[in-house]
Amino acid sequence: MNNDRNWLVRENTFDPADLNHKETIFTIGNGYLCTRGALEETYPGNQRATFIHGVFDAAPIILTELANAPDWLPLTIHLNDERFALDRGTIESFERVLDLRTGVLTRRVRWRSPSDYVATMIFERFTSLADEHTLFLRCRVTPEFDGTLEIRAGLDARMDNRGMIHWRWMDQGERDGAVYLRAATLESKIETAYALRINVVEGAEIKRDFWDVENSPTLTTTLRAVPNEELIFEKYISVFTSRDLPRDQIEFAAMQRAPTMPSWEQAHEANANAWAQEWARSDVVIEGDDEAQLAIRFNLFQLLIAAPRHDDRVNIGAKTLSGFGYNGHCFWDTEIFMLPLFIYTAPHLAKNLLNYRFHNLPGAHRKAQTNGYEGAQFPWESAGGGDEVTPPFVPHFADPTKLVRIWPGEIEIHISADIAYAAYHYWRVTGDDEWLIERGAELILDTAKFWAARAEWSAEKQSYEYNNVIGPDENHDHVNNNFYTNRMAQSNLQTALQILALLEAREDARAQLTELIQKLDLSSERLEHWREVIEKIYLPLTDTKLIEQFEGYFKLRDVKMVELEPRDKSLQQVFGIEGANEIQGIKQPDVLMLLYLLRDRYSDEIVRENYEYYTPRTDVSFGSSLGPSIQAIIACEMGDIETAYDEFIRAARADLRDVRGNANDGIHAASAGGTWQAIVFGFAGLRVTENGWTVHPRLPKHWRRLAFRFFHRGEQEQVDLSQ
Repeated sequence: MNNDRNWLVRENTFDPADLNHKETIFTIGNGYLCTRGALEETYPGNQRATFIHGVFDAAPIILTELANAPDWLPLTIHLNDERFALDRGTIESFERVLDLRTGVLTRRVRWRSPSDYVATMIFERFTSLADEHTLFLRCRVTPEFDGTLEIRAGLDARMDNRGMIHWRWMDQGERDGAVYLRAATLESKIETAYALRINVVEGAEIKRDFWDVENSPTLTTTLRAVPNEELIFEKYISVFTSRDLPRDQIEFAAMQRAPTMPSWEQAHEANANAWAQEWARSDVVIEGDDEAQLAIRFNLFQLLIAAPRHDDRVNIGAKTLSGFGYNGHCFWDTEIFMLPLFIYTAPHLAKNLLNYRFHNLPGAHRKAQTNGYEGAQFPWESAGGGDEVTPPFVPHFADPTKLVRIWPGEIEIHISADIAYAAYHYWRVTGDDEWLIERGAELILDTAKFWAARAEWSAEKQSYEYNNVIGPDENHDHVNNNFYTNRMAQSNLQTALQILALLEAREDARAQLTELIQKLDLSSERLEHWREVIEKIYLPLTDTKLIEQFEGYFKLRDVKMVELEPRDKSLQQVFGIEGANEIQGIKQPDVLMLLYLLRDRYSDEIVRENYEYYTPRTDVSFGSSLGPSIQAIIACEMGDIETAYDEFIRAARADLRDVRGNANDGIHAASAGGTWQAIVFGFAGLRVTENGWTVHPRLPKHWRRLAFRFFHRGEQEQVDLSQ
């Protein structure tokens, strides 16, 4: 039986050393914005942040980043003029709980001030999933003294991104008991408007005031404190940006919403109902493994709160909206690791994410043209627009004062095929013909056009090559004929020809087909060239069915992970960046990643031989967080369930246990999506084909039951497995 504890992420003691990690863990959100789990009253060293989808601003070196938006949390409590703060006085009890069922974060503290005033305080907050522009915070205080309780509730536009300022104050004020604050980003000129009102539910109010402090407008109220009589105070916030409405309307919209927002109880109920609908689609039930059950729900929650519901111009960054890591940029992580969850459980959200790529085709064209190619070459890192935002230099891991040259933005080109793969995957599972005809076909055809242009003819090999690239294994750069890249390029071209044939066979698609042929110049000569590239692309396969990750890989010095133990560093940290390039140790599955994505094209014998060869050479412990879930799926297919579980639980613990030591930077979103795939495609063995779907269960021996739902061709299906 599932119980409450498998829905609750709990912290029972306050540890300042774990402050930033827990801020990530207790992130809440609603698909429009996310807020880290910082304390309302602040704490030294906190990394408080709210990130709103699409609100990017320019930054040196990293080019652009999500701007840490004005803070809606500030709530200061004074007990007889003594300020409540966890870095002073005595914490007599502490508990913090995130209820994954509803997205409500609750903190309960019994605190004794330096002057011996004692109170129990319960803070609750949620960002409404029922109305993405509304945020709610409630505080319940039970004093154990006579006197007064002063509450200061404010907004704060003085936020920064680890020292980088992005906001310019514009205006603030108070009307009819509500406070507003307006600010704009410095370079991108995106404006935001917040409105705040407060409500005293229980307690005798002595006075109320408005403090008109620039950048930090604040409403205060003073209540009579009587021993053991609970005081209840509520803070309601509405927020809009100029991405939502014209600039001259956002203040009006926020202020209009403030006095009409529902009560806490009404808003809480609407939010809970909205979450119930989400979980009815997305929940995974695991009986016999409480850790795995809580971890998968936590991972699903973090992806669900980052998925845009009403905006198809934004994507999910590698760290969702939960931290400063990767600056809010998105990678192939979305299409390959996160998107399958949404394709199978929330196709409408998957469509939003794919539409982001469609809208950004002009940027992909600009990148291809800059590099001398036709078609759509998508950037390795994307942000608010479709242009490349991968920084050419990043701080060195051993010495942040030094910069190191990185190459993905220039030569990690497989992302264009990854996006085409995702578009076709979405259509194959959902049967959304309208989207395929109107948008998906163009994505697939335009990226195919790039791959045909990028292919290099080798007279020596009598084949087409892709040289000077980086594959999924980023330990090796400037390689030739990375198998993953070449095979995905071939698949992209093959899919494009299939799509053309499909459109030609459909009468309702003829007009769109004619338009695409003209728009993309899909002449018969061009299509014949595509067929030639498909036929003659260089794909190194040995006689033993072992695939060489890239040309020359087998000549590198062989290093197996077990030979390096014990260690607590990645291969690049052990051998240096150049040294890691010269050994066979890989950062994450590369060949195995390809075999997973195109599993129906390869025999069990080929998969097994490559699994046995590459697994000992893959750094799942200190390499990429993207690796363990894929290793788990392939291990399942090879019948190695014990290893599969070890890799799955490694991925499942990535954030909750901070196994990589960097969860303070934000959620490992690809790993979160990968854990769902490991369960559904690995342990359950779900396979969807043109003829329907099947399961081939391979449950860990201690799992008594595994159940989940998914959509196939518009119908919700249910899988319920037991040992």
